[in-house]
Amino acid sequence: MAPNKPRLEQAVTLSQQDFDRFAEISGDHNPIHVDPQYASVTRFGATVSHGMLLFSHLRALIARSWPGATLSMQELMFPAPAYADEALTVIVEARQPDDLFTTRVVKADGSVCLEGRARIHIAEENTP
Repeated sequence: MAPNKPRLEQAVTLSQQDFDRFAEISGDHNPIHVDPQYASVTRFGATVSHGMLLFSHLRALIARSWPGATLSMQELMFPAPAYADEALTVIVEARQPDDLFTTRVVKADGSVCLEGRARIHIAEENTP
């Protein structure tokens, strides 16, 4: 089913406090996400977002834009880290056929933090 909005975008900036709260909710207290001192000596040089925190912003954009939409499949890769206080753009874009969508989280410099695809089933009242 074709959506009435073939491309969705939203700006988001995640803070260290967001990383810490997500760790509490998810139970993922990996120090690369929550310990700035530890993370400073890793290859990343600073704490990085949980991948599923990035995905949660994609899912929230879908839910706000297409109430009742469901996901039956998702594939995600995380080619670049997302750091605290970094401007990001969350993007969901329709690819026809078969309810396939591309999903991305992109930094201001164009590098991709999350890329993937999802099968999203949109309720009929949200289509033309």
